[in-house]
Amino acid sequence: MRIDALALRNFRNYDALNVTFAPDCNVIVGENAQGKTNLLEAIVYLSSARSPRARAEKELISFGKSECSIKANAFARNRDFLLEIALAAGRRRKILINKVPVKKGSDLSDMLGAVYFCPEDLLLIRDGAAARRKFMDDALCQLRARYAQALSDYHRAYEHKTRILRDSEEYPSLLDTLPEFDLRMAQSGAVIIYYRARFCERLKEYAGIAHRECSGGREELGVEYQTVSTISDPLAPIETIYDQLRAHQASHAAAERASRMCLSGPHKDDIAVTIGGVNARQFSSQGQTRTAALAFKLAEREIYREITSRTPLLLLDDVLSELDPRRQEYVLNRILGGQVFITCCEEDRLGTLLSGKVFHISQGAVV
Repeated sequence: MRIDALALRNFRNYDALNVTFAPDCNVIVGENAQGKTNLLEAIVYLSSARSPRARAEKELISFGKSECSIKANAFARNRDFLLEIALAAGRRRKILINKVPVKKGSDLSDMLGAVYFCPEDLLLIRDGAAARRKFMDDALCQLRARYAQALSDYHRAYEHKTRILRDSEEYPSLLDTLPEFDLRMAQSGAVIIYYRARFCERLKEYAGIAHRECSGGREELGVEYQTVSTISDPLAPIETIYDQLRAHQASHAAAERASRMCLSGPHKDDIAVTIGGVNARQFSSQGQTRTAALAFKLAEREIYREITSRTPLLLLDDVLSELDPRRQEYVLNRILGGQVFITCCEEDRLGTLLSGKVFHISQGAVV
């Protein structure tokens, strides 16, 4: 899969951009705050209808404008596609594939997949559990439409239940509606746990290999999925996980009402990471945790390849400047194959990769 051409209008700091890409390596060069990351963000958004940076879609629209658009000529599944997204303040976004409207972002993921790696991801191991849940969610939403829908359903039910518990002291009658939302959370939560557990099994294998290679065989990376305590086997069928989630809800019902907080469900999931058998978050060095984070992102690409038999787009946003020479060399040796986008501030940083296509970005324009 690849993007052959991209057109942006009123997207972030791009008033109008029309650019064609190389099918292999694309190097995007420019000083800070010129639009390099915005360009990668547009590609990621086009692949999933999810931004890795914005909390709300209105943030993607240029300041002072009321609408924006992203269009791309893409090649996937042995055919050409025209992908379009239109955003407007106060209106629902429009997604079109070959001029035909679609409702879900997962329809875009069926066309394009993308693995996005930015400097913040190097903190993946040291950050809190929310960062590792986001890592799983971002990867799985591209791979499994059912997961994306379950995650959306779970978040809606969780927000409703949280508001009910929060306001129950003033409005006790709200508690009568809790069973409905418990049911919804258990149904969607079982699907989430089912897919997260399987993803972590593949992550353990691929990230373990990458970490071992990057560390010169000196270190072993351990990965373990952590979820609700009543789930005896996260790899069990969805029906079994659902029953065990319901049991966990029942055992925590009184505590939830007393604390007015939602205490039961996969919204507290985490990935336990060890290096050489030691808790990586607490005891590993900065270099070790960066290597582990790098292994996670490279493993994500391999998992995508395994499940779909296609190579996703790989977007590296100024990551190389944050890595030491040994890790830089390892990354450059592992990214061959498929279409790659790399941003950097200095053109000579990427050496032999400049045999691809180079774009110089300044103030939201290709110069």
